[in-house]
Amino acid sequence: MNRSAESGGGEGPVDLPERAASLVELLRRHAGRTEKQRRVAEENIAALDEAGLFGITVPRRFGGHQASVRTLVEVGAELGRGCGSTAWTTSLINVSGWVIGLFPERAQREVYEANLGARACAALPPHGTGTSADGGQAITGRWGFVSGCLHAEWALLGVSITDAGGGRPDQGLALVPMDRLTIEETWHVAGMCGTGSNTLIADNVFVPAHRILSVAGAKQGRYPTEFRDEVLYRAAFVPTLALSLAGPLLGLARGGMELVLASLAQGRGISHTFYEQARQAPSTQMQCAEAAQLIDTATLHLMRAADDVDNWAARGQFMPLLDRARVRMDVATVARSSREALDILLTVQGAKSFADGSPLQRIWRDQETGSRHALINPAIATEIYGRALLGIDDQVSPLI
Repeated sequence: MNRSAESGGGEGPVDLPERAASLVELLRRHAGRTEKQRRVAEENIAALDEAGLFGITVPRRFGGHQASVRTLVEVGAELGRGCGSTAWTTSLINVSGWVIGLFPERAQREVYEANLGARACAALPPHGTGTSADGGQAITGRWGFVSGCLHAEWALLGVSITDAGGGRPDQGLALVPMDRLTIEETWHVAGMCGTGSNTLIADNVFVPAHRILSVAGAKQGRYPTEFRDEVLYRAAFVPTLALSLAGPLLGLARGGMELVLASLAQGRGISHTFYEQARQAPSTQMQCAEAAQLIDTATLHLMRAADDVDNWAARGQFMPLLDRARVRMDVATVARSSREALDILLTVQGAKSFADGSPLQRIWRDQETGSRHALINPAIATEIYGRALLGIDDQVSPLI
């Protein structure tokens, strides 16, 4: 999809990744405070809001950009250069907005008509239970690791649906106002601290049927939105969710590369050697080249996967299993290559990378934490892709 053709409500063509790139220095300035306070700095939120970067996936009908999946990952990769937590939070708020675009128009209006800038967070695992109630479900549960919940007005929560007979025919995503939920501060972690990925609690909260999305249907490309001509909301469900995690990881590796190259340009030497300038050492040159190549590998896989999802959506066809499995593998490759690149860069920079005042140690912790998300898991992704390649129907995960 041609990004230059994307636009928000009533405005001309915009370059959203370019807007994201213009905020990198701001995010870097506030990255330490974002980590310390365990939430994205309000200055970052305001700047992202002003730049329209929370509306990447919001329908144009409500003033959003209704952009492509590729734009979503490109924005995440740009923001990740400045602050991993801010990039992660922004990307997951946007993919939550994309999920809302899959709901019936009635649900979408309930989110956006009163507040065009409404933001949402999401927890896909069915850690809640729905009890059949007149016209919907009464849900109860606890959902952990809900990134962006401190900056959201709505939450998408995974629940087991219960029918009138007590059976559980489906898993759903319940769209719930945040003021009906309790936030429990449980996010005390080594990396991605600023995402504020706390626990949400619901106690017998009624959710009408039109605000519950069938996960089984969504995984097969069956979305209840009435707007079939809106290409973005035909994108494959699991591949889009997985890709939203990958852009920030690539951005972290790119940010690490920029910091190391800037340090080398200042002419520092290598301790316990005769090199007065580390940049003159063949070992440094080779390591930088290897890290750059790994970042390029991550970029190529990420953009290919995003383009695949966009192209199948543009054709109005459900993305085949093999292609969806390859996206899972591509996302795992992004995580692994970005992580390996950053590891090399830390070696180039040396032990001082881990000083409290060095942004590299925060980037490293963010990368190590974010790349362990369950939907990324490279070993599982490899199993999924291998089974798909060999035509084995018995898969290891329902999320393909």
